[in-house]
Amino acid sequence: MSKSNLGLKKNVMACALALGMALPYCSAPSLKPETPNVILIFADDLGYADLSIYGSDSYQTPYLDRLAQEGVRFTDFYVSQPICSASRASLMTGSYANRIGLTGALGPRSNIGIHHQETTLGELFLRNGYRTALFGKWHLGKIPEFAPSKHGFDEFYGIPHSNDMWPFHPENPEAWPDLPLYNGEEVIAYNPDQTRFTTDLTQRSIDFIESAVRDDAKFFLYLPHPMPHVPLFVSSEREHGSGAGLYGDVVSEIDWSVGQIMQTLEEHDISKNTLVIFTSDNGPWLSYGNHAGSAKPLREGKGTVFEGGVRVPFIARWPNSIPTNIEVNTPAMTIDLFPTFADILNDKEPGLPIDGLSIKQLLTGSTDSSPQEAYYFYYNSNELHAIRSGKWKLHFPHSYRTMENQSPGADGLPGKYDYGVSTVSELYDLSVDVGEQNNVASHYPGVINRLTLLANEKRQELGDSLTDSEGIALRPPARFEN
Repeated sequence: MSKSNLGLKKNVMACALALGMALPYCSAPSLKPETPNVILIFADDLGYADLSIYGSDSYQTPYLDRLAQEGVRFTDFYVSQPICSASRASLMTGSYANRIGLTGALGPRSNIGIHHQETTLGELFLRNGYRTALFGKWHLGKIPEFAPSKHGFDEFYGIPHSNDMWPFHPENPEAWPDLPLYNGEEVIAYNPDQTRFTTDLTQRSIDFIESAVRDDAKFFLYLPHPMPHVPLFVSSEREHGSGAGLYGDVVSEIDWSVGQIMQTLEEHDISKNTLVIFTSDNGPWLSYGNHAGSAKPLREGKGTVFEGGVRVPFIARWPNSIPTNIEVNTPAMTIDLFPTFADILNDKEPGLPIDGLSIKQLLTGSTDSSPQEAYYFYYNSNELHAIRSGKWKLHFPHSYRTMENQSPGADGLPGKYDYGVSTVSELYDLSVDVGEQNNVASHYPGVINRLTLLANEKRQELGDSLTDSEGIALRPPARFEN
């Protein structure tokens, strides 16, 4: 047996033993992996338990289930902040949102956005010879200097901010201007038919893939679906298809979209060397009741740094490099995706300091340890609310909103949050208490002291930004001053 084949056999055996699975379910990476195409699908307000592979029993998501079975599923994957723009800023740059001056959710009249000195995922792939496209929700600035075309995307079709920021808002419609639909830098419609969003974005994605295939070009496709963020809409073709109401229909249509894209990859024989990732920007918007998802058994949802607000589904498939049917329990975060893609591309071009680290080995089943040493920080606006290290998660005293003991809304109308609650110093062992119910702070003062020191270092490093009443940064972060 040749040395290369012997090494490959050892890799397969090690993979199987490490994962505790039978050999037939542990496929080996290619000996000569090519740089992959990359598709990043980003749902909006999708809860941790909103996919059947993550525990939903009211409807099925077969295509996403298959994606997980043919790749890797993370159980402890996080966003940096539990709200739209901040979460997307971290995804695009590999940095905590506070570092780059984007927290909260930008409104249509906001005059700030992603800074021109930042390197986005689009720019990372573009400088490596990829075609790039963004179809869906941007939410990193509306005015021309912040347009996706100025930040690394060859093609853009979608909306600049959330789909509820329009004159049909259920609570204060008079507060919002018309919602524009862009094709490139041109507005092609106002207040578009949202029942077509998922279908049209899927078709745009398919057309983009097929165009790249015809030209033998590598591509990066970023597909940030505007849903299941409220208001909920589904196409007539898939209405009532889930048997679980409108929310189930919307998630099922996103699952259908994944199936259509996977079918396109297979038809063009590029499935094996395409990395497909599916995740969400934060947890469910619980005040909307039956128009919101679920994070159970996690605590709370969107707008809080409890697990239900920041822990999200994460699935990845790349047959040339990711073994099948892996479950990863090691923590990771969206800030780690930028450096992971740079690692895959072997891109060593220097740039601004970022917070993420490559999880390529974690993603491909080569290791079970986090390059971050599992230190993750959870901010809400510009306030550090919690830190995780290994199995421990420490919440610092802070106020938060909750729907506990409140009446949720229904059919598109929200209920009222209780904003009069706050934490004390609370420590949870997530290995046995994923629902953050049993505060064990009094038993582990040493753990609290260690994590508090780490938190104070991070506070000093990131500093504080001036913000408005909604927590939106009013000036660029410190690294762009002078």
